Amino acid sequence: MIMNQFRRPAAQRGTSLLGLVVLAVVVGFVALLGIRTFPSVNEYLTIRQVVGKIMKSQPAGANEIRQAFERSSEVEYSIKSITAKDLVITPVGERWKTSYAYNVEIPIIEPVFLLVKYEGSAASGGGAP
Repeated sequence: MIMNQFRRPAAQRGTSLLGLVVLAVVVGFVALLGIRTFPSVNEYLTIRQVVGKIMKSQPAGANEIRQAFERSSEVEYSIKSITAKDLVITPVGERWKTSYAYNVEIPIIEPVFLLVKYEGSAASGGGAP
C-alpha cells in the first residue's frame, strides 16, 4: 500500500479543446465543399446517363441525337449547364460519337470559387469510345 503513494500519475490521453476546434473547422469545410459540389456532380451524372441512353438506342444521325437530348433535358430538371447545341457529334464509321465538356464555377465563400471541369463521351451502340 505504501508503494501507491510514490506512483507517478499516468499521462493524460485524449484531444485538447484546440484540437477539437481545428477538427470541427476541417470537417465543416469538407462538408461545405460536399454540399456545394453535390448539385453539379448530380447534373454531370444525369447528363452522362442521358447521353449513354441516347447512344445505346442507335440514333440515325446528329439531328436525332440533339432532339433526343433536348427532350431529355426538358424532363430532367437538373440539366442546366449544357444544351443540345453544346454536344460535339462526330461520325465514326457507321456509328456516332457524342462528346461534351463544360465548366462549373461553384461559390465556396465569396470571393473564393471552385472551378470543376466536366467532360464525357459515348458512342452509338453504348460503348465508350
